[in-house]
Amino acid sequence: MALGLRFLPFFNRVEKAALSAVEAEVEWFCLPAGQTLFEEGEVADSFYLVRSGALAAFRTGADARPELVGHIRAGEPIGEMALVEDRPHSASVYALRDSELVRLPKAAFDKLTNKHASLMRELSKMMLSRIRTGDSYRRSEPRVFALISTSPTIDLEYRSDLLKTALKEMGVTSVSCGLECADWPGPKLDILEAEHDIVILQARLGESNWARRAMARADRIWMLARADARPSIPLMPDDPSPAAKLKLIDVVMVHNEGVRKAAAPSDWINAADAARCFHWRQQNTSDVRHMARTMAGKSVGLVLSGGGSRAYAHVGVIRAFKEAGVEFDFFGGASMGGIIAAGAAMGWDNEELEDRMRRAFVASNPLSDWVMPVVSLTRGKRVDRRLKEHFGDVDIAELPRPFFCVSSNLSTGATRIHRSGSLSRALRASIAIPGLLPPIVDGDDVLVDGAVFNNFPIQELKAYHRGVNVGSDVTRNNAINADDFRDPPNFAGWVARHGLSDPPPIASLLMRAATAGTLEQHALTRRAADILVLPELNLDMRDWKRFDEAVEAGYTSAKQMLEQMPQALASRFS
Repeated sequence: MALGLRFLPFFNRVEKAALSAVEAEVEWFCLPAGQTLFEEGEVADSFYLVRSGALAAFRTGADARPELVGHIRAGEPIGEMALVEDRPHSASVYALRDSELVRLPKAAFDKLTNKHASLMRELSKMMLSRIRTGDSYRRSEPRVFALISTSPTIDLEYRSDLLKTALKEMGVTSVSCGLECADWPGPKLDILEAEHDIVILQARLGESNWARRAMARADRIWMLARADARPSIPLMPDDPSPAAKLKLIDVVMVHNEGVRKAAAPSDWINAADAARCFHWRQQNTSDVRHMARTMAGKSVGLVLSGGGSRAYAHVGVIRAFKEAGVEFDFFGGASMGGIIAAGAAMGWDNEELEDRMRRAFVASNPLSDWVMPVVSLTRGKRVDRRLKEHFGDVDIAELPRPFFCVSSNLSTGATRIHRSGSLSRALRASIAIPGLLPPIVDGDDVLVDGAVFNNFPIQELKAYHRGVNVGSDVTRNNAINADDFRDPPNFAGWVARHGLSDPPPIASLLMRAATAGTLEQHALTRRAADILVLPELNLDMRDWKRFDEAVEAGYTSAKQMLEQMPQALASRFS
């Protein structure tokens, strides 16, 4: 038994007397793949260490899907912070594979840590390390990927080689293993994992035995589907692997030139119950790099806040990062920030993004179709036309890069995350400032501006991928001009002075009121960004004509941030 405990790094540095005391109290047990160790919210009653296998921690996300917090592998502890703090578990933990664990009940844990200083000392070091990382469960990244082909015409070996080459260029070691590994015993696959950063298991869905084993072994499943084919129903095996049960599955749409689409990406997403959708276009090297970065945990996400015309600054921020050679892999935003993030996710270059924003919001104000208010001050028809003009009938799942935006569901009091469906409709919901634009009604749900509940959805972006996250936030002071509210004219006087195309101050009042209630929480939330750009702006939220000034402010702030970035953080972009 002592040898078994000594195998676990946590016990390597505790004194012999403490180790002997622990040996007399611990329980050894096996947790089959797919089984629950404990649920989020349960009272912590034990301290666990993983002897072998792999587990994963999840929280319930804002859209009710399981949100992966981190993987837990051999030698790592589980539940120690909840036990010491005497609080419920902050996440649910499940076995991804058949796993062997060591359990120390709370009563024995308290007794031993009180009696043996070396045990408490090592535990304190471990907990401090967890606190520095910002999350007690954010540990090792996914390392084993199952590439499952849904068609025999998809060349898995060729695509695996492309990924391995891209990973090698990033300094990440990888190996691929196909049908020739189907009969390998578990320990032999364990060695493969121990010797490489990333393991790619290739299988065709028709190779049922090997495909099932590869999926059962995987930390993440990537289903490769031809864009000119339709998914079979059901797509997944009757007894899905733990990774599939826990929604650790993505769809990769394979696009070949000159072929017609047979199904929408959303059809494949629904068939696989996938969390994300990637696009792999023929001869597109940027897609290969994008997928390799995602696989290696080196992807870069961008989240943009709302803020009316102040959000123009995000355009300059994007330009500065692109000039620095940064390729963004995931995009998210709220309100006007969502519109700009959507343009970047569409693949628009700097020039096209600036040109479209000018035409949509600067050439003429889309918030000028005023009406006697019943549900809003404007009809919203001009905004609808602008969104349709620039985003057409595109589905969010069709975007070259994963994207989401948020709206606020007044019916449920919760944030709505838009990851699929009509892009223009999702953006329209995300910018529906209460009182200024009509809300979007979706069934029994009334959706308004995402900024009302969540103007900086950084946590939603962090749940979407495992890499670095860049945030640009324009929700700061000077967003509203107090002079507009000192002895204001009546409506006729305002129109006589400014005309009908310039929105009156009530527009700023409604915009600011929509976000004011979340400003304190927002200030705390934005700390979750790895890199935060705060453009210096002296613009009202309805200064729609001051495009160049705002863009330049965002560009300058981002350039300064990049120049001052610590080397340790800058290296994560390479």
